[in-house]
Amino acid sequence: LHVCKFTQPLSSANNLCVRSQDDESLRRWKEKLLGCIGEDLNGQVEPEVIFQSMGIVSEGSGETTIPLPINEKHSNTLFTLKEGSHYRLKLTFHVQHNIVSGLRYSNAVWRGGFRVDRSKGMLGTFAPQRDPYVYLLEEETTPSGVLARGIYSAKLKFEDDDKRCYMELNYCFEIKKQ
Repeated sequence: LHVCKFTQPLSSANNLCVRSQDDESLRRWKEKLLGCIGEDLNGQVEPEVIFQSMGIVSEGSGETTIPLPINEKHSNTLFTLKEGSHYRLKLTFHVQHNIVSGLRYSNAVWRGGFRVDRSKGMLGTFAPQRDPYVYLLEEETTPSGVLARGIYSAKLKFEDDDKRCYMELNYCFEIKKQ
């Protein structure tokens, strides 16, 4: 048994705006969804997601913002969390050229070569716009205890429904008693 996945060819955002101009309600809906796409995109059809920053919002230490992309040679820990604390990841990104359908993330955390946590989630569908999107992921709790303290490595990945990967980020963080 073979399962075929049929995907329609992508149409540019400008072409979507031009179609069905005589239907007023459809035109208003497209303007609301796509925003104003006035600039020339040089025929680019593929959507593009550009991540500007990743923030860590924690109850004890406020917010730490890390500009993206991170230099690969930067092997130090990016941030430190207090054991047993609640935190959320905050993402700031732009969408360009076309609609991104079903943007999702996966985050895997390792310690000493063993995966200790994995989370996945759906961010949603985003239209291109000039202003950046700001998205807060679900709240998580850091582990606590003597064995939980130390340095962790993690891999954060973003892809859409068509399996286009927009960012793959390897980073390290530390959990301390403080």
